[in-house]
Amino acid sequence: MAFHVPRRAGNHPRIVLAALAAVAIIGGGLIAWTYLGDTPAVAESEADGLPLPTRPPLIEVEALPRLEAALDANPRFMGGVLVAKGDQVLFRQVYGMADREAGREMQLDSRFRLASVSKQFTAAAILRLQDRGVLDIRDPLCKWITECPEAWRPIRLHHLLTHTAGVPDLMQQSSWGLIRQTPRTPEELTATTAEYRLSFEPGTAIRYSNAGYNLLGVVVERASGMSFEDFLETQFFEPLGMDDTGSDADAAGHDVIMGYGDFPQGLTPQPNANVSVVFASGALYSTLDDMLVWQQALHRGHLLSDYSHAQMVMDHAPIDETGERVGRSRALGYGLYADRLGERTDAPFGDMQVYHTGSWAGFRNLVLYQPEQDVTVVVLSNNYHLRDMVMLIAQQAMAEALGRDFPRALTRG
Repeated sequence: MAFHVPRRAGNHPRIVLAALAAVAIIGGGLIAWTYLGDTPAVAESEADGLPLPTRPPLIEVEALPRLEAALDANPRFMGGVLVAKGDQVLFRQVYGMADREAGREMQLDSRFRLASVSKQFTAAAILRLQDRGVLDIRDPLCKWITECPEAWRPIRLHHLLTHTAGVPDLMQQSSWGLIRQTPRTPEELTATTAEYRLSFEPGTAIRYSNAGYNLLGVVVERASGMSFEDFLETQFFEPLGMDDTGSDADAAGHDVIMGYGDFPQGLTPQPNANVSVVFASGALYSTLDDMLVWQQALHRGHLLSDYSHAQMVMDHAPIDETGERVGRSRALGYGLYADRLGERTDAPFGDMQVYHTGSWAGFRNLVLYQPEQDVTVVVLSNNYHLRDMVMLIAQQAMAEALGRDFPRALTRG
């Protein structure tokens, strides 16, 4: 029960409780099984038929003067920034080159690799299938993956969604060097992951796992009867008019801009993305405005039932034998986190932000949503090594949009 989404066009999210909507997201000690009662099996989502978010005109907007000045004085940043409050775009601007070698300038609709920002789409796909009555997040993984090793039998879909399944990440697999460079099919990725034992008993710890989200992508395929990419296209991208969003798992390029890294030899292109190995955990590309449409649709009730959206944004961190919450302070949702990120700056502010980061093959991204004031911040960069800069810009954007003091530096990562 995160925040209520009115069912009438033109309204914005409002708070159910007197406290912040995000309190329901991080609410002390809540875990998945405290919320999961009988899952409503519905033929259609409650959101079907709702008017879609209106796409604003694609023009430069610089109505946040402090953010504008900070970015104009920052020659290193390359990428795009969009800030919206409600239906009003407060800032939309791009910086640097889309492809330095080809002399291609950055555009307002340039396509960026989302990397792990993609995980929220995978989570939403699972929840969409739950809303349709096709599956349940309490389903055993082995219900959907028939070639299931014995070690996976305790794993539920919920565990994969929350990185609590114990499935070793791709980078932990001994063959990672080969995997990273070689195109793989979902079936090949599943077979390789099945060779490794679990790192811990499902539901007892948290360890980030791209391999786990790839397994969720296979579940989407088995449950829907179509490819993971086609499911996202038909269920989300096409209905929302997200024409510049899709998957590059087929390595077809899709007009995605070049990614870069800061290396001793200088700014270096990173053309070999091979996102087939993260097909359901990091293979999507998108634009500033497509991500704005996605955030509005997701959090305003256009895509999921209230029940499923609440599951997506609440805290599912497990509780250990002492009754203490496992993991760091940030809340653990499905393909999303929540935290008071503004407290990491030299002008700390305590507003809860729902977010996910993304980094892969020359890209560094951060997409944020502040539910109480309906603020979306999208920072997409085609420079992998700008992690702290991307975080600071995102917090500067959020602070100015919320009317908070403007931070000038991070105090911790």
